[in-house]
Formats: sequence, C-alpha cells, structure tokens
Amino acid sequence: MTSASRSLRARHRRARRNIGPERQAEHAEAAARAVLVSGIMARASRVGLYFSQAQDGEIDTLPLLTRLWAAGKTVAAPVVGAAGEMDFYQVTPRTSLAHNRYGIIEPRTRGARSGRYLDPLSLNVLFLPLVAFDDDGNRLGMGAGYYDRFIGRLPESMRPLIVGLAHEVQRAAMPLDRQPWDIPMDAVATEAGWQAFSRRAKVLI
Repeated sequence: MTSASRSLRARHRRARRNIGPERQAEHAEAAARAVLVSGIMARASRVGLYFSQAQDGEIDTLPLLTRLWAAGKTVAAPVVGAAGEMDFYQVTPRTSLAHNRYGIIEPRTRGARSGRYLDPLSLNVLFLPLVAFDDDGNRLGMGAGYYDRFIGRLPESMRPLIVGLAHEVQRAAMPLDRQPWDIPMDAVATEAGWQAFSRRAKVLI
C-alpha cells in the first residue's frame, strides 16, 4: 500500500466519520429508497449485503436490509473464514449473529438459527462497502482484498452486479489508482441516488 493510498483512505474515512447522526440516518434512508425503486432490484431475487460499521462512518445498511426482507428478497451476508476466504450465508430476522475478529457482524454458520450457505453464483446483486470511489467505478476499500478475491473466484460472465454503497463525501475528486487485481463496480448508490458505470448497470437502472 502506497503512502498516497494510506493518506486518501484516512481522509475519506475521516470525512464519513464526521457526518452527524441525523444526516447519517437521512443518507441511509435515501440510499435504501433509491435501491428499492431501481430496475436492478426489480429483477433481483438473491442479494449479498454486508452489516455496516457505524463507528467508522459507513452508510447504515439496516434500512436497506429491512426493505429487502419486506420485498421478499433472499439476503445473504459475508462471513470471513479463518484462512481469509469469504463466503455468503443467508440472513433472516431470526438468524443468529456474531462479531468476527474485525468487529464486523456476521451470521453464525453453526448451531441453532445459523445462516444457510448460498452458492455465490446464485447472487444477482452484491453490495459492498468502500472507503472512496471515483466516477469510473473504481473503489478504494480497506486494503484486505476480501471482496476482490471473492468476486475473482467467479466466472466473469456469471458474476452478480457489483454495487457500492457510500456517502457522497466518499467520492474522490481525482481518478483512483487501479491495481491489476482490482475489480471495478457496476454502479454505486449514495444519498444522491444511483450512478451506473458498466453497460449492464446502465441498461438495468
């Protein structure tokens, strides 16, 4: 990781943390509404969605999660394994949850009320967190590469639509550096609505 990437990551994390609770709630509701009225979600039945980290200023995914359940969508959340691999397990209002080693909420994969493993090829849309994004669909994450490795396991023609969730303050003023292993997003949803990057996203939105 370059010093420029570290500086950019720190600046955008600070910007999202500085958003007050009232505006945080407004942004989360606005992004959730934009997602649910889109053509993308009208065609999706299985959705990958993470549990956000409020303490780090991530846009709250709970309003979107509850709307997806109400719309009858199957929702799966990521689980990071001991070897660093990431898989998705179904989450319902009854699913037992736990914090992983990074403090992120995940569905339990064993025991009573555990989540059911979902084939990644069955996901229609995958929402993913980000620290910063640019107008070409490039994403700056936390640097661990879990999502890029997960998506990279899937045949390109069978990948879900990849959509970032963010606040507008996370939009980078300049294009982000893109590494060979970085997988660009198809679209991003913020409190301002959708922005499509790929051809397939533009058709659906």
